[in-house]
Amino acid sequence: MTWPTGADALTALDPVFARLAIGAGHHLWALPHLTTREKAFIGLTADLCHPHPATHVQSALEHGVDPESIRELYRHLAPYVGYPALVGAFQRLTDLGLPPARDDNPVELTLLTGALARAVRDLEKTDPGLAVFTEDQLAQRWARPHLTVRERALACLVVDVFYQTLDDSLRLHAEVARAAGATDDTLRDLLRGVAVCGLPRAWAAARAMGL
Repeated sequence: MTWPTGADALTALDPVFARLAIGAGHHLWALPHLTTREKAFIGLTADLCHPHPATHVQSALEHGVDPESIRELYRHLAPYVGYPALVGAFQRLTDLGLPPARDDNPVELTLLTGALARAVRDLEKTDPGLAVFTEDQLAQRWARPHLTVRERALACLVVDVFYQTLDDSLRLHAEVARAAGATDDTLRDLLRGVAVCGLPRAWAAARAMGL
């Protein structure tokens, strides 16, 4: 299936829906407490959480997000949305004509600290084997280049909202985001942005976060 992109394509499908969709898009891009990259990452992460093609890739590129950052976002989110989902996502980048990956360096483990290390210790009480796998996955990605820790944490929060993991996972990623400079205003704008892709989920997350 070919998915429409651009105002003219949406208008050809349904002019009223096009006006609504364009207005929702303006809402997202006008949010004052997120960077342009962070707004783009909301859409890119939503693509991974929904069973549809990468409809926000072109928009991200048009707003200055470089292809390697898109690839790094996908790499970071693989254990959060599932590795199988990312195979198709990377294939779509190729289909869209994005350049091959520049970064082919070996993956290195980084010692976890702060909230991430505490989350692994807490998980050991529930399932030591799952804690080992989780530690390995987290240690591979949170210190990599191309994305900041704040960008990574906010993207994980988008996954939490979509999947409604509104307990330990949500609290962890909110704490990491705050430690990396996010404020309550940042988190409110994140939820307002995610609301474009699913209003009831954003309501529930806002209540869970006490915002």
